[in-house]
Amino acid sequence: MATSSPRGIVVFSGGSAANNLVDVFSELAQQKQCPLSYIIPISDNGGSSSELIRVFGGPGIGDIRSRLVRLIPPTHTPIRTLFNHRLQPSPIPASTEWLTIVSGTHPLWDPIPTPQRELIRSMLLHLNLEILKRARPPHSTFNFTSASIGNMFLTGARLFSGSFESSIYLLSLIGGVNPSLVAVIPAVNSNFTHHISAGLEDGSVITGQNSISHPSAPTAVPSDPNNQPTPPQTTTATNHIEDALPPFSLPTLSHPQITISKTRFSPLPSPIQRIWYINTYGQEIHPSANPKALETLSRAEAVIFSIGSLWTSIAPSLVLRGVGAALSGSGSGSDSVNYSSGGDAMSAGGPKAKILLLNGSLDRETGGMDAAGFIGAVVQAAEESKGVCPLSQLSQTSVSSCSVAATRSPSLSHSTVRQYVTHLIHMEGDGVPAVDSTVLGGWGVEGVRVYGRRRGEDGKMAYDDRALGQALEAIVGGGRRRRREGSRRNTVEM
Repeated sequence: MATSSPRGIVVFSGGSAANNLVDVFSELAQQKQCPLSYIIPISDNGGSSSELIRVFGGPGIGDIRSRLVRLIPPTHTPIRTLFNHRLQPSPIPASTEWLTIVSGTHPLWDPIPTPQRELIRSMLLHLNLEILKRARPPHSTFNFTSASIGNMFLTGARLFSGSFESSIYLLSLIGGVNPSLVAVIPAVNSNFTHHISAGLEDGSVITGQNSISHPSAPTAVPSDPNNQPTPPQTTTATNHIEDALPPFSLPTLSHPQITISKTRFSPLPSPIQRIWYINTYGQEIHPSANPKALETLSRAEAVIFSIGSLWTSIAPSLVLRGVGAALSGSGSGSDSVNYSSGGDAMSAGGPKAKILLLNGSLDRETGGMDAAGFIGAVVQAAEESKGVCPLSQLSQTSVSSCSVAATRSPSLSHSTVRQYVTHLIHMEGDGVPAVDSTVLGGWGVEGVRVYGRRRGEDGKMAYDDRALGQALEAIVGGGRRRRREGSRRNTVEM
């Protein structure tokens, strides 16, 4: 008699922040003896990704590459080192170093076996040919400054195969990442660029993920389709530039954004209200989620909303059409699911546990928010995925007027919240978003406090791997592993 495959664990995340918890998630999946999947957005338009998008178009691959490389096992360390490598931070030295990469003379190639080396190099050579074909000196040439070799490989493989998923599979294969155990799934499977905008509570709009996450002046996008932005003035130089961006694209999306800072930021002028996808002219669009992501969610026992940028790493995956229905188990974008008090999401066909990991600090995107605000943002994004505005419960009917400020209120119903969040894992300490257990209890969300410690020069709170692993095992079910002897007392409080 055939046995059904175990239901898996799905992690919604971005790139760098959640990389710190990869070992925790992997151990949890190993103990559960189930597959692990990461769903990651493709709206990143900063760093070296911005130059690849300018010249070749295509998805923002920075976060995808970051997770794939983080998953490469120690047995393939030389390949991991190569894909993690960035070229020099100045254009001319970077271009010179790139030539040593494609020629095979760079020292990074020395420890890599010949079969893998030549396969990787063939994709980089293909990309190099495409770079030369698109060059229009002196007005437009590729800027190699701080280019990630992993990003360059994924782009070369995508251009060679014509498939984004194929490029991901090839990097996984070369890097020794077992696809039967762990999968990295782009939230949207596309060879085209997908950008996001953030609407602020003061009515202004910021366009592009990089501008949302990092200091940038808001770029207003008129809501009136008859009042479109004035096309930018062209110059002799810009007339000679041939890139992958359509004419009259929003300036924020067409300007290179190679140099960014993830450690320093200035506050937003107003809290973020909502996130949506746009085309290159700034008009709102509603793309569907990657069918593979929806299929994975349908077979998930647990979903984890990881730490990181709430509005630019988590929300862009949740607002995609089909995701809200998959999380709630409604089976339809417009259907709702009702839960009795103390009910289980699994009864509606959705994942059994939906766990939000609360960040250890607030950032540019979440300044002033508490834990209820984080939960409200997740609920709002997932409901918008279904074409439903959570504020309809508060006599609001327009999706465009959805505001997370109102979803921070306990007015959200138990049944709505439980469709998307069943557990909140959090720490305590200065700088950690405040947690109101009364609000969580009213929503039916179980709060789990775990041990954390201050790390880094900024002293921000970070999860203790052991404590977080124990909390996740207690919620999801930790297989056959016994509780470690001598483990820290009171690291988990349910």
